[in-house]
Amino acid sequence: MSIADKIIKLRKEKGLSQESFAEAMGVSRQSVSKWESGSALPDTDKIIAMSELFGVSTDYLLKEDITETFNNEPAEPQSAYSDPAPAVPVKNKKPKKGKNSLLIKTIAAILAICVIITVIAIPIHYGGIREAWWELNGGKIKYPYVLVHGLGGWGEGDGVNDTVQYWGATACNLTEQLNSQGYEVYAPSVGPVSSTWDRTCELYAQLTGTTVDYGEAHSKAHNHERYGRTYDTPLVAQWGEKINGGQRIKINLLGHSFGGATVRLLASLLEYGSEAEVALTGEETSPLFTGGKGDWVYSVTTLCAPHNGSSLTEVLNSVGGLVGIGSTTDLLMTLCFGVAGIASPAENIYDLKLDHFGITDGNTESAIDKITAAGNDHAAYDLSPDGAAALNSTIRTVEGVYYFSYAYSTTKAGTLLRGQVPNTSTLPILYPFALAMGSFKGTTAGGITIDEAWQENDGLVSVISARYPFNEPYIEYTDSIAEMDGIQRGIWNVAETKDGDHGKVIGLGNEADATQNFFIDHFELIDSLER
Repeated sequence: MSIADKIIKLRKEKGLSQESFAEAMGVSRQSVSKWESGSALPDTDKIIAMSELFGVSTDYLLKEDITETFNNEPAEPQSAYSDPAPAVPVKNKKPKKGKNSLLIKTIAAILAICVIITVIAIPIHYGGIREAWWELNGGKIKYPYVLVHGLGGWGEGDGVNDTVQYWGATACNLTEQLNSQGYEVYAPSVGPVSSTWDRTCELYAQLTGTTVDYGEAHSKAHNHERYGRTYDTPLVAQWGEKINGGQRIKINLLGHSFGGATVRLLASLLEYGSEAEVALTGEETSPLFTGGKGDWVYSVTTLCAPHNGSSLTEVLNSVGGLVGIGSTTDLLMTLCFGVAGIASPAENIYDLKLDHFGITDGNTESAIDKITAAGNDHAAYDLSPDGAAALNSTIRTVEGVYYFSYAYSTTKAGTLLRGQVPNTSTLPILYPFALAMGSFKGTTAGGITIDEAWQENDGLVSVISARYPFNEPYIEYTDSIAEMDGIQRGIWNVAETKDGDHGKVIGLGNEADATQNFFIDHFELIDSLER
């Protein structure tokens, strides 16, 4: 019995249609049809998956049934004149013995090959010699890197990036330099003041080359349109597909500042989906919300990310009225423009990406009014300690993904003053914020205590917040531990806190070589990890 016949037999015994069997195997119905017609053979990983689904061995699937070969062998023709009881042994019977011997040897060889294939297939699938297998099928693929900007930032698709790059800032054009070093690097542009959820939906649409779907449940809850812009070309071609010996095309996500929440949520939604969205829209739910795609991401790295919010929002809420600050969102957005050396967002140069709120004219004041009126679906809320805590309750790490975080510190313990004071190397525009955060204490509206542990900061984010989300497991690592394979999947690998302010890691006020070397060293670490 051929493998095609066995697949048909087992599928029918299991009561599966071609469509349901295809879904269980993660392939198209056309692939199943080709397997069952014998015009194509399943890949090794599909053979193993079938054996688990049907409860049979891979040997059974791969070996031809030789019982029929023996049972159907034609009998040796008998002569009408042959002696029924010859007195002397008949010597001409020896060729028949040789014929059977050759048949048995041939069958034994086939069985041996099948066993060898099975023995090799399992380690190829589970780790042993799979890299050698990949080399035989076009080589080990390199996963692309996707850099996601923070609050008020922009990517390669925005006009402002032609004047000053977010990634590289005053140091260099970082994406250009990294691509020239042989890395595949992309810097998409998502809503600069939008919520983590909205930014994540926009990032997914750009990566896949689809229309932005913010989700029916989310959109109704926040009074904006469900669908946004359409991206005709995927940023990462074949993302999630398997090539070169069964290697899935994954991505490495890096998020700076508020971009850290975006990349975290993307990995979480890909794996776990959204029950609320599936319940409301069923089969019309965006693939982003259906789950089961956590292995599309290889690593997540955050740089100066406010995992647990920024105490700066509490500082502003406390003193904002005294200095004429009416909106935390307004100030934070203006601050980000100032950090990048931009006085104000110019129409057709700086894109707010707020079409789903009905804002298309680039009017900053109008944008702030509309998104704050829609509830908490904006960056300022997610950046607050209370908003970050609410967001963290919806995000989980993915077991098979590597997580890294880098925190920076631009303050030191004060002498005459209590708390933390900025270093002299702190970027001037960040100096007053670093000073204010370094002495602030208080309690948020949601009951979170901001104490001395929050005072060390990078000018915008407290070190304690940038290290790891409070509700998720972590380990600390150094370069020496990394060399000893101490990096783990599914938990935060927290690097030693580095000296510098919030913009140093992306090149703001930093040297070009130092900026590039940081990313190259980190990329080399990621590329060296076990797959």
